Amino acid sequence: MKSDQSVSRRRVFYIPGYDPFHPRRYRELYRKEAAEQARISGYSLDIKPKEAGGAYGWQVNAQINGQIQTQVDVLVWSDIVKDSMATGILATYVQLVRTAWIYIASGALFRLMRLRKGPVIAALYPVVFLLGQLALAALLLRGAVALSAMVLPDWGWLMGFGAGLLGAVALLRWFRRIDNKIFAYYLMHDYAYSAQLQGMNPPQLEVRMQDFGDAICKALHEDVDEVLLVGHSSGVHLGVSVLADLIRAGRVPADGPVLSFLSLGQVVPMVSFLPKAHRLRADLAYLSASDALTWVDVTAPGDGCAFALCDPVAVTGVAPAGKRWPLVFSAAFTQSLSPARWQELRWRFFRLHFQYLCAFDQPRDYDYFQITAGPQTLGARYAGRAASASRIERAVNKHISVAP
Repeated sequence: MKSDQSVSRRRVFYIPGYDPFHPRRYRELYRKEAAEQARISGYSLDIKPKEAGGAYGWQVNAQINGQIQTQVDVLVWSDIVKDSMATGILATYVQLVRTAWIYIASGALFRLMRLRKGPVIAALYPVVFLLGQLALAALLLRGAVALSAMVLPDWGWLMGFGAGLLGAVALLRWFRRIDNKIFAYYLMHDYAYSAQLQGMNPPQLEVRMQDFGDAICKALHEDVDEVLLVGHSSGVHLGVSVLADLIRAGRVPADGPVLSFLSLGQVVPMVSFLPKAHRLRADLAYLSASDALTWVDVTAPGDGCAFALCDPVAVTGVAPAGKRWPLVFSAAFTQSLSPARWQELRWRFFRLHFQYLCAFDQPRDYDYFQITAGPQTLGARYAGRAASASRIERAVNKHISVAP
């Protein structure tokens, strides 16, 4: 593998989180935010459609202390997400009960609360909202029965029950239709998907991750200076396993491009703390000691959906003696965003979870667009960069086995 150096050609692979949307969403986000960051920071980025076939992506030509060409590919699993979300109202409530039981009975929920309250609150949010919707539907049904019984003492309750049941179902369906505003069903499906096999990846996802690895392996044999994998949210733990598989199998060439991994807004403990997440725990331990890559983990306490500044390897309890990675530091939203911009975004929790992929109007040393399209490898950019002093490294996980 080449030593860290300046970059003129780069391949970037992006693994989204649990997201049912078409990958063009990420292209448009990149295009819009890159233009804004370039304006603020005084460099030039030109974004064009991807020329080659294969995964969905785009080309970036940058002028940042020289000319850099970058191809960005989105590693798509939105179709799997869509399939997992294709459940009815009743099935979603069954998911709620089952998922809550898995996290509570395994002890994972209480240990997660010892790390960060924000992501645990985010996990409880869909439970509270869905139960609240069910309670309102039950009150509607009860009110219809009581009113009908008062008007028609004999069989009025039966008529009221029928009318109330129709009303309750209609109310629950209305809540489902407006979920794009409140995200209760979406988040419930997200947590249920990770928990359904108590931390194991579903077979369909494992097959897709092999495809991801093949795409990255192919890029590692191209004439580029860096191959950078970016994982966001739930995409982080997929990235960990994809890279661990590649390195373990000897598919990272010794004289190939620099291999880098940027994990953003990670929620790894939501999976690694589950009883059967043996594969993920083994991959975390393996990757953290590898000298075949550079791994930088960026979160921010202002992101209530991420386990901010929690070292995903250490808190999982699988840090090996020779641990090297990840370098954990904060994007420092309250400092890298102006006071006015921070006030605008601070209560928009889901938007803040994507801030890592967006422009900062008071940028510090974290700049997503310089990392993905700039003249330095990830390792060179953060060489000598100290980890955040406030990072959390204490092991709090109960389930630390790395083999079934």
